[in-house]
Amino acid sequence: MAMFLVRRIGHGLLVLWLISVAVFGLFFVAPSNVAQTLAGRQGTPETIALIKHRLGLDLPVWKQYLHFLGNALKGNLGYDYYHQVPVTTIIGQALPVTLSLALGASVLWLLLGVFNGVVSAVHPRSLADRGLTLFSLFFYSFPSFLLGLLLLYFLYFRLTLAGFRWFPAGGYSPLTGGFGTWFQHLFLPWIALALLLAATYTRLTRASMLDVLGEDYIRTARSKGLRENRVIYVHGLRSALTPVVTQFGIDLGQLIGGVVVTETVFSLPGLGQTAVVAINQQDLPVIIGIVLFASAAVVVANILVDIGYAVLDPRVRLH
Repeated sequence: MAMFLVRRIGHGLLVLWLISVAVFGLFFVAPSNVAQTLAGRQGTPETIALIKHRLGLDLPVWKQYLHFLGNALKGNLGYDYYHQVPVTTIIGQALPVTLSLALGASVLWLLLGVFNGVVSAVHPRSLADRGLTLFSLFFYSFPSFLLGLLLLYFLYFRLTLAGFRWFPAGGYSPLTGGFGTWFQHLFLPWIALALLLAATYTRLTRASMLDVLGEDYIRTARSKGLRENRVIYVHGLRSALTPVVTQFGIDLGQLIGGVVVTETVFSLPGLGQTAVVAINQQDLPVIIGIVLFASAAVVVANILVDIGYAVLDPRVRLH
Protein backbone atom coordinates (compact mmCIF):
# COMPACT_ATOMS: atom_id res chain seq x y z
CA MET A 1 0.00 0.00 0.00
CA ALA A 2 2.88 2.36 0.81
CA MET A 3 4.47 1.83 -2.62
CA PHE A 4 1.08 2.35 -4.26
CA LEU A 5 0.75 5.74 -2.53
CA VAL A 6 4.31 6.73 -3.44
CA ARG A 7 3.66 5.96 -7.11
CA ARG A 8 0.41 7.92 -7.17
CA ILE A 9 1.91 10.94 -5.38
CA GLY A 10 4.92 10.84 -7.72
CA HIS A 11 2.63 10.85 -10.75
CA GLY A 12 0.70 13.76 -9.26
CA LEU A 13 3.84 15.83 -8.70
CA LEU A 14 4.97 15.11 -12.26
CA VAL A 15 1.60 16.30 -13.60
CA LEU A 16 1.83 19.54 -11.58
CA TRP A 17 5.34 20.21 -12.88
CA LEU A 18 4.30 19.64 -16.51
CA ILE A 19 1.31 21.94 -16.05
CA SER A 20 3.51 24.70 -14.61
CA VAL A 21 5.88 24.43 -17.58
CA ALA A 22 2.97 24.52 -20.05
CA VAL A 23 1.30 27.56 -18.47
CA PHE A 24 4.59 29.41 -18.16
CA GLY A 25 5.41 28.71 -21.80
CA LEU A 26 1.98 29.74 -23.10
CA PHE A 27 2.28 33.08 -21.35
CA PHE A 28 5.35 33.99 -23.38
CA VAL A 29 3.89 32.64 -26.62
CA ALA A 30 0.82 34.88 -26.27
CA PRO A 31 1.09 38.21 -28.11
CA SER A 32 1.01 40.53 -25.10
CA ASN A 33 3.21 43.01 -23.30
CA VAL A 34 2.54 43.30 -19.58
CA ALA A 35 5.07 46.09 -19.14
CA GLN A 36 3.39 48.12 -21.88
CA THR A 37 -0.01 47.60 -20.24
CA LEU A 38 1.30 48.71 -16.85
CA ALA A 39 3.06 51.75 -18.32
CA GLY A 40 -0.07 52.83 -20.20
CA ARG A 41 -0.39 54.28 -23.66
CA GLN A 42 1.89 57.20 -22.81
CA GLY A 43 4.63 54.99 -21.38
CA THR A 44 8.11 55.74 -22.70
CA PRO A 45 10.56 52.99 -23.72
CA GLU A 46 12.59 53.84 -20.61
CA THR A 47 9.56 53.37 -18.37
CA ILE A 48 8.68 50.06 -20.04
CA ALA A 49 12.27 48.83 -19.65
CA LEU A 50 12.24 49.81 -15.98
CA ILE A 51 8.98 47.93 -15.37
CA LYS A 52 10.35 44.85 -17.13
CA HIS A 53 13.45 44.95 -14.97
CA ARG A 54 11.43 45.38 -11.77
CA LEU A 55 9.22 42.40 -12.62
CA GLY A 56 12.12 40.29 -13.87
CA LEU A 57 10.64 40.12 -17.36
CA ASP A 58 13.93 41.12 -18.95
CA LEU A 59 15.54 37.84 -17.92
CA PRO A 60 15.63 34.79 -20.23
CA VAL A 61 12.49 32.66 -20.00
CA TRP A 62 14.30 29.70 -18.48
CA LYS A 63 15.78 31.89 -15.72
CA GLN A 64 12.35 33.33 -14.94
CA TYR A 65 10.92 29.82 -14.70
CA LEU A 66 13.71 28.54 -12.43
CA HIS A 67 13.25 31.58 -10.21
CA PHE A 68 9.51 30.92 -10.03
CA LEU A 69 10.01 27.19 -9.38
CA GLY A 70 12.50 27.83 -6.58
CA ASN A 71 10.11 30.22 -4.85
CA ALA A 72 7.13 27.90 -5.39
CA LEU A 73 8.95 25.06 -3.62
CA LYS A 74 9.23 27.39 -0.62
CA GLY A 75 5.50 28.17 -0.75
CA ASN A 76 5.96 31.56 -2.45
CA LEU A 77 3.97 31.91 -5.69
CA GLY A 78 5.08 35.47 -6.32
CA TYR A 79 3.18 38.74 -6.39
CA ASP A 80 0.38 40.21 -8.47
CA TYR A 81 1.87 42.41 -11.19
CA TYR A 82 -0.67 45.21 -10.74
CA HIS A 83 -1.06 45.56 -6.96
CA GLN A 84 1.98 43.68 -5.62
CA VAL A 85 -0.28 41.49 -3.48
CA PRO A 86 1.02 37.96 -2.74
CA VAL A 87 -0.62 35.35 -4.98
CA THR A 88 -1.23 33.16 -1.94
CA THR A 89 -3.25 36.00 -0.42
CA ILE A 90 -5.33 36.36 -3.58
CA ILE A 91 -6.04 32.61 -3.63
CA GLY A 92 -6.82 32.67 0.10
CA GLN A 93 -9.39 35.44 -0.41
CA ALA A 94 -11.12 33.71 -3.34
CA LEU A 95 -10.98 30.15 -1.99
CA PRO A 96 -13.77 30.43 0.66
CA VAL A 97 -16.17 31.59 -2.06
CA THR A 98 -15.37 28.68 -4.37
CA LEU A 99 -15.37 26.17 -1.50
CA SER A 100 -18.79 27.39 -0.32
CA LEU A 101 -20.14 27.09 -3.86
CA ALA A 102 -18.60 23.67 -4.58
CA LEU A 103 -19.42 21.98 -1.27
CA GLY A 104 -23.00 23.25 -1.08
CA ALA A 105 -23.78 22.35 -4.69
CA SER A 106 -22.15 18.92 -4.31
CA VAL A 107 -24.48 18.00 -1.44
CA LEU A 108 -27.51 18.95 -3.53
CA TRP A 109 -26.48 17.18 -6.73
CA LEU A 110 -25.41 14.07 -4.81
CA LEU A 111 -28.72 13.80 -2.95
CA LEU A 112 -30.76 14.58 -6.07
CA GLY A 113 -28.79 12.30 -8.37
CA VAL A 114 -28.63 9.31 -6.03
CA PHE A 115 -32.32 9.58 -5.12
CA ASN A 116 -33.37 9.79 -8.77
CA GLY A 117 -31.05 6.91 -9.68
CA VAL A 118 -32.42 4.65 -6.94
CA VAL A 119 -36.05 5.38 -7.87
CA SER A 120 -35.28 4.72 -11.55
CA ALA A 121 -33.48 1.44 -10.78
CA VAL A 122 -36.18 0.14 -8.44
CA HIS A 123 -38.87 0.90 -11.05
CA PRO A 124 -37.08 0.34 -14.40
CA ARG A 125 -38.85 1.37 -17.60
CA SER A 126 -41.71 2.81 -15.56
CA LEU A 127 -43.20 6.27 -15.93
CA ALA A 128 -41.15 7.46 -12.95
CA ASP A 129 -37.95 6.08 -14.51
CA ARG A 130 -38.55 7.76 -17.85
CA GLY A 131 -39.68 11.01 -16.24
CA LEU A 132 -36.67 11.30 -13.94
CA THR A 133 -34.27 10.41 -16.75
CA LEU A 134 -35.85 13.03 -19.02
CA PHE A 135 -35.73 15.62 -16.21
CA SER A 136 -32.03 14.96 -15.57
CA LEU A 137 -30.97 14.93 -19.21
CA PHE A 138 -32.93 18.11 -19.90
CA PHE A 139 -30.89 20.11 -17.38
CA TYR A 140 -27.67 18.28 -18.26
CA SER A 141 -27.95 19.50 -21.86
CA PHE A 142 -28.71 23.08 -20.76
CA PRO A 143 -25.92 25.67 -21.21
CA SER A 144 -24.75 26.56 -17.72
CA PHE A 145 -24.81 30.33 -18.29
CA LEU A 146 -28.37 30.17 -19.65
CA LEU A 147 -29.59 28.14 -16.67
CA GLY A 148 -28.02 30.67 -14.31
CA LEU A 149 -29.64 33.59 -16.13
CA LEU A 150 -33.06 31.87 -16.09
CA LEU A 151 -32.79 31.30 -12.34
CA LEU A 152 -31.89 34.95 -11.84
CA TYR A 153 -34.81 36.05 -14.01
CA PHE A 154 -37.51 33.93 -12.37
CA LEU A 155 -36.27 33.65 -8.78
CA TYR A 156 -34.75 37.11 -8.40
CA PHE A 157 -36.18 39.55 -10.95
CA ARG A 158 -39.78 38.28 -11.12
CA LEU A 159 -40.00 37.63 -7.38
CA THR A 160 -38.57 41.06 -6.61
CA LEU A 161 -41.18 42.69 -8.85
CA ALA A 162 -43.84 40.74 -6.95
CA GLY A 163 -42.48 42.07 -3.65
CA PHE A 164 -40.58 38.96 -2.54
CA ARG A 165 -36.90 39.73 -1.90
CA TRP A 166 -35.79 36.19 -1.14
CA PHE A 167 -32.60 36.08 -3.18
CA PRO A 168 -30.02 38.74 -4.13
CA ALA A 169 -28.97 39.39 -7.72
CA GLY A 170 -25.46 38.13 -7.05
CA GLY A 171 -22.36 38.69 -5.00
CA TYR A 172 -21.11 36.85 -1.94
CA SER A 173 -21.60 37.29 1.78
CA PRO A 174 -19.13 35.45 4.05
CA LEU A 175 -20.41 32.95 6.57
CA THR A 176 -19.06 35.17 9.34
CA GLY A 177 -21.66 37.77 8.32
CA GLY A 178 -24.53 35.43 9.18
CA PHE A 179 -25.72 32.04 7.96
CA GLY A 180 -28.96 33.36 6.48
CA THR A 181 -27.30 35.97 4.26
CA TRP A 182 -24.58 33.50 3.23
CA PHE A 183 -27.25 30.93 2.29
CA GLN A 184 -29.33 33.46 0.32
CA HIS A 185 -26.37 34.52 -1.83
CA LEU A 186 -25.37 30.93 -2.65
CA PHE A 187 -28.71 29.18 -3.04
CA LEU A 188 -29.27 30.03 -6.72
CA PRO A 189 -25.67 29.12 -7.75
CA TRP A 190 -26.06 25.85 -5.83
CA ILE A 191 -29.26 25.04 -7.70
CA ALA A 192 -27.68 25.90 -11.06
CA LEU A 193 -24.70 23.58 -10.50
CA ALA A 194 -26.77 20.80 -8.89
CA LEU A 195 -29.25 20.62 -11.78
CA LEU A 196 -26.41 20.46 -14.31
CA LEU A 197 -24.47 17.68 -12.58
CA ALA A 198 -27.27 15.59 -11.08
CA ALA A 199 -27.89 13.80 -14.40
CA THR A 200 -24.47 12.12 -14.28
CA TYR A 201 -25.15 10.75 -10.81
CA THR A 202 -28.65 9.66 -11.76
CA ARG A 203 -27.32 7.55 -14.63
CA LEU A 204 -24.40 6.17 -12.61
CA THR A 205 -26.60 5.23 -9.66
CA ARG A 206 -29.29 3.71 -11.87
CA ALA A 207 -26.85 1.54 -13.84
CA SER A 208 -24.96 0.42 -10.72
CA MET A 209 -28.16 -0.29 -8.77
CA LEU A 210 -29.59 -2.40 -11.61
CA ASP A 211 -26.44 -4.54 -11.58
CA VAL A 212 -26.46 -4.89 -7.81
CA LEU A 213 -30.16 -5.70 -7.53
CA GLY A 214 -29.60 -8.65 -9.86
CA GLU A 215 -26.92 -10.20 -7.61
CA ASP A 216 -27.48 -13.46 -5.75
CA TYR A 217 -27.02 -11.94 -2.30
CA ILE A 218 -29.88 -9.50 -2.97
CA ARG A 219 -32.18 -12.40 -3.89
CA THR A 220 -31.01 -14.20 -0.75
CA ALA A 221 -31.78 -11.15 1.40
CA ARG A 222 -35.27 -10.98 -0.06
CA SER A 223 -35.84 -14.69 0.44
CA LYS A 224 -35.05 -14.25 4.13
CA GLY A 225 -37.99 -11.91 4.44
CA LEU A 226 -36.08 -8.66 4.90
CA ARG A 227 -38.05 -5.51 4.27
CA GLU A 228 -37.68 -4.17 0.75
CA ASN A 229 -36.42 -0.79 1.95
CA ARG A 230 -33.67 -2.52 3.94
CA VAL A 231 -32.70 -4.64 0.94
CA ILE A 232 -32.52 -1.59 -1.32
CA TYR A 233 -30.90 1.02 0.90
CA VAL A 234 -28.73 -1.08 3.23
CA HIS A 235 -27.59 -3.97 1.05
CA GLY A 236 -28.08 -2.63 -2.47
CA LEU A 237 -27.25 1.07 -2.35
CA ARG A 238 -24.13 0.63 -0.24
CA SER A 239 -22.64 -1.70 -2.83
CA ALA A 240 -23.76 0.46 -5.76
CA LEU A 241 -22.15 3.69 -4.57
CA THR A 242 -18.55 2.87 -5.59
CA PRO A 243 -18.71 4.49 -9.07
CA VAL A 244 -20.72 7.37 -7.63
CA VAL A 245 -18.08 8.10 -4.99
CA THR A 246 -15.39 7.94 -7.68
CA GLN A 247 -17.16 10.47 -9.89
CA PHE A 248 -17.96 12.65 -6.88
CA GLY A 249 -14.31 12.91 -5.87
CA ILE A 250 -13.23 13.93 -9.37
CA ASP A 251 -16.06 16.46 -9.85
CA LEU A 252 -15.51 18.05 -6.45
CA GLY A 253 -11.79 18.38 -7.14
CA GLN A 254 -12.51 20.14 -10.42
CA LEU A 255 -15.04 22.51 -8.86
CA ILE A 256 -12.68 23.50 -6.04
CA GLY A 257 -10.32 24.66 -8.77
CA GLY A 258 -12.93 27.22 -9.84
CA VAL A 259 -16.32 27.36 -11.54
CA VAL A 260 -15.80 30.09 -14.12
CA VAL A 261 -19.24 30.36 -15.74
CA THR A 262 -21.32 30.06 -12.57
CA GLU A 263 -19.12 32.47 -10.63
CA THR A 264 -19.28 34.99 -13.47
CA VAL A 265 -23.08 34.79 -13.90
CA PHE A 266 -23.73 35.22 -10.18
CA SER A 267 -20.86 37.70 -9.60
CA LEU A 268 -19.10 35.47 -7.11
CA PRO A 269 -15.47 36.55 -6.50
CA GLY A 270 -14.13 32.99 -6.43
CA LEU A 271 -11.14 31.36 -8.05
CA GLY A 272 -12.85 31.06 -11.44
CA GLN A 273 -13.68 34.73 -11.76
CA THR A 274 -10.27 35.71 -10.35
CA ALA A 275 -8.60 33.56 -13.00
CA VAL A 276 -10.60 35.23 -15.79
CA VAL A 277 -9.52 38.68 -14.60
CA ALA A 278 -5.88 37.55 -14.35
CA ILE A 279 -5.97 36.10 -17.88
CA ASN A 280 -7.41 39.32 -19.30
CA GLN A 281 -4.65 41.29 -17.58
CA GLN A 282 -1.92 38.76 -18.46
CA ASP A 283 -1.05 38.59 -14.75
CA LEU A 284 1.29 35.58 -14.93
CA PRO A 285 1.89 34.90 -11.21
CA VAL A 286 -1.86 34.86 -10.47
CA ILE A 287 -2.61 32.71 -13.52
CA ILE A 288 0.02 30.11 -12.63
CA GLY A 289 -0.93 30.16 -8.94
CA ILE A 290 -4.62 29.47 -9.62
CA VAL A 291 -3.88 26.88 -12.33
CA LEU A 292 -1.49 25.03 -10.01
CA PHE A 293 -4.00 25.14 -7.16
CA ALA A 294 -6.80 23.86 -9.41
CA SER A 295 -4.53 21.12 -10.75
CA ALA A 296 -3.49 20.15 -7.24
CA ALA A 297 -7.15 19.87 -6.22
CA VAL A 298 -7.83 17.48 -9.12
CA VAL A 299 -4.66 15.48 -8.44
CA VAL A 300 -5.50 15.12 -4.75
CA ALA A 301 -9.05 14.08 -5.62
CA ASN A 302 -7.74 11.41 -8.00
CA ILE A 303 -5.28 10.14 -5.39
CA LEU A 304 -8.07 9.87 -2.82
CA VAL A 305 -10.20 7.99 -5.35
CA ASP A 306 -7.29 5.63 -6.09
CA ILE A 307 -6.81 5.04 -2.37
CA GLY A 308 -10.49 4.24 -2.01
CA TYR A 309 -10.26 1.75 -4.86
CA ALA A 310 -7.13 0.21 -3.36
CA VAL A 311 -8.88 -0.25 -0.03
CA LEU A 312 -11.95 -1.78 -1.67
CA ASP A 313 -10.04 -3.91 -4.20
CA PRO A 314 -6.42 -4.91 -3.37
CA ARG A 315 -5.84 -5.87 -7.03
CA VAL A 316 -5.72 -2.17 -7.93
CA ARG A 317 -2.43 -1.80 -5.98
CA LEU A 318 -0.67 -4.01 -8.48
CA HIS A 319 -1.23 -1.60 -11.40
